[in-house]
Amino acid sequence: MRIDKYLKVSRLIKRRTVANEVADAGRIIVNGRLVKASYAVKEGDVIEITFGNRPVKVKVLSTQAPLGKDVAREMYQLIEE
Repeated sequence: MRIDKYLKVSRLIKRRTVANEVADAGRIIVNGRLVKASYAVKEGDVIEITFGNRPVKVKVLSTQAPLGKDVAREMYQLIEE
């Protein structure tokens, strides 16, 4: 699954276009590397997203699209905020 779509379905970012813009601006780092919106997310990846001056770090637990918004939070584990 592409990282922009992953961020949208996991509800870390509300819209896919916004996730795409964040990736193009160079504010997404996966496993210590700067990535583009087309990066394929794998289980176990550590994603760092910078929202303004507030970084968020999560670990990918699942790449399967959830069936509802209530279980979307089970796709990742918050490491630090």
